[in-house]
Amino acid sequence: MQDYRAPTAETGGRGTPKYEQIRKDLASAIRAGNYRPGEALPSQRELSASYGVTLMTLRQALRLLSDEGLVVQQPGRGTFVTPPKLAYQRETLRSMSDELRSQGIDVETKVVRLGNRQPPASVCAVLAISRRQRALRIERLRIVDGKPAVHQVSWVPEPFAESIRQMDFTEMTLYAALAEHAGVAVSRGSETIRPALVTCEAARYLRITQGSPVFVRERVTLGIDDSPIVFDRASITGDPMVIRTERVSNTVQWSWGVSSKGLDVGGAVPASRRDP
Repeated sequence: MQDYRAPTAETGGRGTPKYEQIRKDLASAIRAGNYRPGEALPSQRELSASYGVTLMTLRQALRLLSDEGLVVQQPGRGTFVTPPKLAYQRETLRSMSDELRSQGIDVETKVVRLGNRQPPASVCAVLAISRRQRALRIERLRIVDGKPAVHQVSWVPEPFAESIRQMDFTEMTLYAALAEHAGVAVSRGSETIRPALVTCEAARYLRITQGSPVFVRERVTLGIDDSPIVFDRASITGDPMVIRTERVSNTVQWSWGVSSKGLDVGGAVPASRRDP
């Protein structure tokens, strides 16, 4: 058995809560490879003793790591580093609704809710805002060929939110609103797609049973100065979902589409980023 030595928590300034310092410390250790995918972290008692905090404080840090997707907590077994997920990388930033419409597919957008809200801690971390700050929350439902297919929640921080709060997002895409009314130049984005079980809220709008399989797409969109502009989370109905790719000598082509059985998903990955 290897000896465990906890990393020193970052100071993070006087105003940084201890649990946030621990979250950053453990996240850095995981990303640096000190803990391998699937490996168990030290027990909660070991970690709380090493950091000199209570179990309650330590558990707050672990919950944030779980929200980030870095760890999975298994009751009775412990906390494990999340196994690697299949990563899809896109060469261009384009909305799924735009992709579907370009193929002649009927897509309707309904705005479920829109307003200023307090984002979850995990969203605040992604958007690099304090937990006291509010952001514009846009909740939409995408209806494809007459059937609810995508439940989508987008978060936009200030100062960008103020310029687009009155937009009609049933007709205008979020990227178009940001470009035309907030003067935001989108540079790049980081996107992941993973299987999950649908939440109660999303299930209600998608008209499926809570706990049904879905694909969850999360995207962080960045400006030209690499500042976060949008965090987006979409739940896509799982039963009709298939993944279609077209592989050629130097690329893997994929795009969103609708097959005879439901949605297709795909994209284009440069040769230098291909899987082996």
